[in-house]
Amino acid sequence: MASNTAMMGHLPNGVGVCTTIPDILYVPELIFGGLVWILVACTYVVPYNPQGWVMFVSVFCFVMTFIWLVVFACGSHGNSSGWATADFIYHFIATAFYLSASVALAKVTMDFKSDPLIKEYKLDISAVVFSYVATLLYFVHTILSAIRWKSF
Repeated sequence: MASNTAMMGHLPNGVGVCTTIPDILYVPELIFGGLVWILVACTYVVPYNPQGWVMFVSVFCFVMTFIWLVVFACGSHGNSSGWATADFIYHFIATAFYLSASVALAKVTMDFKSDPLIKEYKLDISAVVFSYVATLLYFVHTILSAIRWKSF
């Protein structure tokens, strides 16, 4: 753990992405974001607008987080403080997007509970839970990225 905190002023590359804080959160962000994407895609809800926003957020964040992971794993950042700033800004935006999508999805799911035995309702509940977990992961990553950014 001491080696992880000592390296806060440096951006990892290669396998270091999977072992340093906050970059170790990329994989859980991809997993939970992918689960939200899959679960929302499996449901059919009458108010399309919130579901469309949730799909946009989950797909956008999934793709961008994967690209971000590849950039960091390849070392394309060159250990630049600009990349540390961009990492903080991206995760802040992703947190705000996921929070808005989570709230919208929870609202639609609560309005849809008139028949709680149907499959779509259960899938939406799972999507809401995973969406809030993804929001929490992005929030923690944002805080840790801000700390790393300030240490440059």
